[in-house]
Amino acid sequence: MSQDSLKQRAIDLLTYAGVQIDGDSPTDIRVHDERLYARVFAHGSLGLGEAYMDGWWDVDDLAGLFTRILVSHLDEHLKTLDTLLAHLKARFINLQRGEHAFEIGKAHYDLGNDLFRAMLGKRLVYSCGYWAEADNVDDAQAAKLDLVCRKLRLKPGQRVLDIGCGWGEALKYAAENYGVSGVGVTVSQEQAEFARELCKGLPVEIRLQDYRELDERFDAIMSIGMFEHVGGRNYRSYFEVARRCLPDDGLFLLHSIGSNGEPAQPDPWIEKYIFPNSVIPAASQVAAALEGLFVVEDWHNFGTDYDRTLMAWRANFDAAWPELSATYDERFRRMWHFYLGCSAAVFRSRRDQLWQLTLSPNGVPGGYRVPR
Repeated sequence: MSQDSLKQRAIDLLTYAGVQIDGDSPTDIRVHDERLYARVFAHGSLGLGEAYMDGWWDVDDLAGLFTRILVSHLDEHLKTLDTLLAHLKARFINLQRGEHAFEIGKAHYDLGNDLFRAMLGKRLVYSCGYWAEADNVDDAQAAKLDLVCRKLRLKPGQRVLDIGCGWGEALKYAAENYGVSGVGVTVSQEQAEFARELCKGLPVEIRLQDYRELDERFDAIMSIGMFEHVGGRNYRSYFEVARRCLPDDGLFLLHSIGSNGEPAQPDPWIEKYIFPNSVIPAASQVAAALEGLFVVEDWHNFGTDYDRTLMAWRANFDAAWPELSATYDERFRRMWHFYLGCSAAVFRSRRDQLWQLTLSPNGVPGGYRVPR
């Protein structure tokens, strides 16, 4: 197809989403390089994202644009070979076992604590905040950590496991506010070193370790924003690890992004630039993997809170950019904007959810009313 034909096809498709090219709305696209159309139709989201990183197009409201695209299902018209390859790779290759388990740490979480400290706020908590009564991201993250502790019914003297402990903030919060001790495991060297310093003086041990190696008892387990890196082929073994580490009267809190549709296909751009080897779990996959291991006491969805969390991170990132620009270049800035904007749209459009599952091995006697 000629360049003019491709442009007209793009105009026609965008009309379904209420988006114009070079229009006046904050969600309208401004095209700087006419090669954009061929690149997007050939490579879908990968081409769109790379073209944005290269400065071929702009939009004032990235999250708003992608919300329109997702609500109108326009993205379904851009399935490409790249999408198919990412899907087949995730389906038939176990990308989360052995040395692969540490790739996400090196590729994403080891980018630099300066970046995440600037973006995430007072606490380095890289997961959805809880905005029920909060009006800023720092309070929302504190509320989320407290919600996790209350759901687990933590008591002084208990020993807690954090699978995928990040920078150690959840264990620090639990130790300081609920009097527990704990162990956190992560596959990121940068996170492990930071978490050890953060938790210095507290009864908290941080390990650079694959969760599959765990085989010891804890009174309670939490896993916050790590399950997205486990992979569908490993869900059953993940829950088996949690079960063998938990006594019959223990509780397990799983906090994860999820999809209520069919098992998700990895996005080629996200796979290449942000989260390699990561897959969003479907509710059906989680339910099947839990069978015979845990009773679901509660399945809490507050996915729209992730939209507010991501927009707060974007504001923090932009405010810190004058300092960050000494380390990261303009292409990285545009890549990060694209990542945060796309992610916010996924939750704003309700394509993805944010779940907290409270699980018990055999069901809490008499039932369990989970805090909100």
